[in-house]
Amino acid sequence: EVQLVESGGGLVQPGGSLRLSCTASGFTFDDYTMTWVRQAPGKGLEWVSSVYRAITSTYYADSVKGRFTISTDDAKRTVYLQMNSLKSEDTAVYSCAAGSRLILSTLRSANAYDYWGQGTQVTVSS
Repeated sequence: EVQLVESGGGLVQPGGSLRLSCTASGFTFDDYTMTWVRQAPGKGLEWVSSVYRAITSTYYADSVKGRFTISTDDAKRTVYLQMNSLKSEDTAVYSCAAGSRLILSTLRSANAYDYWGQGTQVTVSS
């Protein structure tokens, strides 16, 4: 059974930090591009960051560049999202996704992914 389980969300003050984790099972983790997306209340899905396996590169949305860092631990089958200097506009449900057939131009396309987690809530508020 394929599973992606996120953890690490919570309530944090503006300027604070959180580290999200997404642990995978049921597929060959290091063959899959791993991505974090988020959905704020009343808004659509927003791509946040990816580890693109084909060329072992990382990519970030402009809104999080310089503040967020994505990384993987293949031995633990886990992808992380370190979030620093958090802002109120980062408040959202954060989900991870895995895809095996992506090309660079499809990283931001939800339809390109094979598996999705349930999400973890991140609230940035004083």
